[in-house]
Formats: sequence, structure tokens, C-alpha cells
Amino acid sequence: MLADLGHEVPTALLPRLLTSMGGSAAALGLIEGISDGLAGLMRLLGGALADDPTRRRGVAVGGYTSTAVLTSLTGAVGSVWQVGILRAGGWAARGLRVPARNALLADAVPREAYGRAYGFERAMDNLGAIGGPLLALGLVAAFSVRSAILLSVIPGLLAAGAIVYAIRHIPHAPVAERQPLRLNITPVMEGRLGRLMLAVGAFEFGNVAATLLILRATELLAPRQGQDQASQVALILYLAYNLAATATSFLAGRATDRIGPVAVLTAGAGASLAAYLLLATGGSGVLLLGVPFVLAGIGIGCVETAEHAGVATFARSDIRGSAFGVLAAVQSFGNLAASGVAGLLWTFFSPRIAFIYVTAWMGVAVVGFLTAGRDALNRSSSSRSKE
Repeated sequence: MLADLGHEVPTALLPRLLTSMGGSAAALGLIEGISDGLAGLMRLLGGALADDPTRRRGVAVGGYTSTAVLTSLTGAVGSVWQVGILRAGGWAARGLRVPARNALLADAVPREAYGRAYGFERAMDNLGAIGGPLLALGLVAAFSVRSAILLSVIPGLLAAGAIVYAIRHIPHAPVAERQPLRLNITPVMEGRLGRLMLAVGAFEFGNVAATLLILRATELLAPRQGQDQASQVALILYLAYNLAATATSFLAGRATDRIGPVAVLTAGAGASLAAYLLLATGGSGVLLLGVPFVLAGIGIGCVETAEHAGVATFARSDIRGSAFGVLAAVQSFGNLAASGVAGLLWTFFSPRIAFIYVTAWMGVAVVGFLTAGRDALNRSSSSRSKE
């Protein structure tokens, strides 16, 4: 939560900062594209590092600290290219730490509490995403844009302190010797874990950025309410999306521990499918639009919780870091592809076609999760019959 509060302030104020420097929308898009792509690549490297229990601790602390310092320093520089370098560096550190943090969380709790642990983590992440822009507004009102960005280092460093405190209370895993640095993709893609990853990949290839949901709502509301009011209502709907995701993360965590991650993943993909289908049909009332936004929040709350718990459950302990690295990379590049393709379909055809496209991916994900669940059920039945 503290980390999200820290880096959401510079994120919310980045367009305004670049504009004050004479930067263009193209510059903003280039900076964000490079930063997101670099974060995705670093998640793979972070997965290889996190396989070693000793390395994962240092990577987590270093990643949180570097993200806080580099992103806040964008408030101190005077040119667009300097902002780009600092932003890319901060996002690379953020990508590097993700697999280590997720592996540490699995080290910190018993197997039967994975769902609740990752559900709580997702809920705190969502709360940080809600509070970050609000904190940015308050800091700008009290100080200035640059001062607000510089002050964002405080919650970021508090996050680094929190992870240090947590690490000191996590038992050290016995390690005979330092493990070689390599990303174990082949064992990750085998068996139950591999089938789960394929289904997660299908979900992520349809998991478009929430900004496209906001744009769809704005376009549907504008003819009746005007552009300004439509934009305001769309932001309220986005708040409902985040609140639904936060609340669902807690519930999905408990459900994951009781009925298993695959069932929760199936429910989440089904909720997202219904949300996108409703957005494709184009209902223009506020209440009609509220339903798909809440469903999309429920979907992401279920899936983000259960996919982390599923990886922690199905991955062997010696490849857990690599498994989380592959998952994080699939999330990153899948989301990039989903939003990119949907945006092109939106521009060259229509918003309806774009949402039909991502709905189809959600259908594939539901089938994939159902198949993974049936395999797990058959395996469990076979084991009981042998006993």
C-alpha cells in the first residue's frame, strides 16, 4: 500500500510535469511504453533472482528503495529526456522486485493461507492506487507539482522499511549453496502449473487497461450529459471499479483457501466476460454502465488474487521465483497486447468490435480454467481411489 501511494503520486502528476517542460503527448506515450516494456523484461530477470531465497531478500529491499528514489527524483530534473530515464529506471526496479515480493509472501505464510495472504496484498495494492491520486491532489494544493513528486519518496521509503521489517520475521529457508542464476521456464510450463499459466495468459490477453473502460463510458454518456459531466461520471465509475476490486480481493482470498484457486479464477474470468459483453452492447445509462464496471472490478479482484495463490500452490519451492517471474511477465506483456490490439480495433473499426475481441479472450480463459479445474479434480479422485 505504501509503495503504491509513493509511485502513484508521480504517475498522476507526470502529464502535468511533462507539459510544463514543453513535452508532448507523444513523449508521454513513449516514456510510458518504454517504462512498461522494461518493467516486463525485468520481471523475468527478477524471477530468476527470486529462485534463490537469499537473493530474493536483497532484490525486494533494493527494488522498493530504488523505485521510491528514482520516481521521486523526476520532480527535480528539468528536461523530458531526464524524466524518461528516471521513470524507466524506477519502473525497471519495480518490475525486478515483483517476483521476489511474491515469493517472500509465500515464505511468510502457511500453504493453507496463500489465498488470504495474496488477497490481502492485492487489496492493499488497490487501496494505494485509490489513495495515490488523492494524495497527489492534496500535495499539489499545499505545495507544488515538483514538491509533491519529491515528497512521494517518503511513503516509498516507508514501504522499503516495511519490507525490511517483514524479512526479519520470515524464517530463512535452508540453502546448501548459492544457486546459479537462471530462469527456469520449462518446469514452470509443465503439468498443472503450465496449464494454469496458459489459462492465465488467455485472461491477460483480454485484460484491457481500465482507461479503455473509462473512455467507453465517457463516449456513451457524452451525447446526453456533455463531455465534461460524462468525464466526471466515468471517473466515479472507475472509483466503483477500484472499490469492487479491493473488497473482492479479501473475499476471493478466503474463497481460494476454501475451494481452491482454479474455481476463483474461473469465477473472475466469467465476471470479466460479462462486463466486457455489457460494454460491447453499449448501454448508455449511468446504472447500466455501473454494472460492467463493478463486474470488471470483481473479475480483477478474483483473478489477481487467485493467480498468485495458484502459482504459490502449484510451483515447486526451488522454482517459485521463476514461476512468479513468468506470471508477472505474462501479466505485463498480455496487458500491453490486450490494450494495444483493442485500441487499434477501436480506432479502425468500432468500440463494439474492440470489446467483442476481449470478450472472446475471456471466453477462452474460462474454458482454460475449467479444463485446469477438471484435471485437478480427476487427479484428486485418482489419488483417493488408490488410497
